Amino acid sequence: MSDVRDRMVARAAREIAPGMVVNLGIGLPTKVVNHLPADFPVCLHTENGLTGIGPTLPPEKADRNLIDAGGAYVSTIPGSAFFDSATSFAIVRSGRLDLTMLGAFEVSAAGDLANWRIPGKFSPGVGGGIELAQKARRVVVLTTHTDRAGNAKLKQECSLPLTARACVSRIFTDMAVIDITAVGFVLVEIAEGVSAADVVAATDAPLVVPDMPLPTF
Repeated sequence: MSDVRDRMVARAAREIAPGMVVNLGIGLPTKVVNHLPADFPVCLHTENGLTGIGPTLPPEKADRNLIDAGGAYVSTIPGSAFFDSATSFAIVRSGRLDLTMLGAFEVSAAGDLANWRIPGKFSPGVGGGIELAQKARRVVVLTTHTDRAGNAKLKQECSLPLTARACVSRIFTDMAVIDITAVGFVLVEIAEGVSAADVVAATDAPLVVPDMPLPTF
């Protein structure tokens, strides 16, 4: 990971409060576990059937049977529990997740999320994203601000198939932290070396910039 992405993930990890039950989605969110202190009191959940997730491991040190929803090798901690998919999604559907961190292809100014399919490209399916986005008490997104072609991922309206509507509260990108409010996107923090004007230019929707110095990460 580049330094700025690493700082983005570290900043996102600070959203997790002691005692939370948190789902880490496929992609950048799975990196969050590596930015939590070893003794941090949190219950991390992955929808393929594990609570109590420890740091990710390299293949040579990993149990090859122990992976998260994205296929990364993970470790256990004291109190870890394994269960089937029915139990895992009962946890999701019953509203026991305080927070879920998801990746995104697009997020709209209304908080709509598109994160499972780009037409014309292979997709393994929507997975647990639809239910996670609708059932968690709070949904935040970790994503790059633009795609590989430089197109904005934060848009007035999503052009890709939706995962869920009006579900996202906060977005962490490699450029900024942005909240979704009744007036749309609001700039909260910026990455070191990035200006508010840079973020505005990379966002394909109106962006409210507070009239005060912004914290950096």
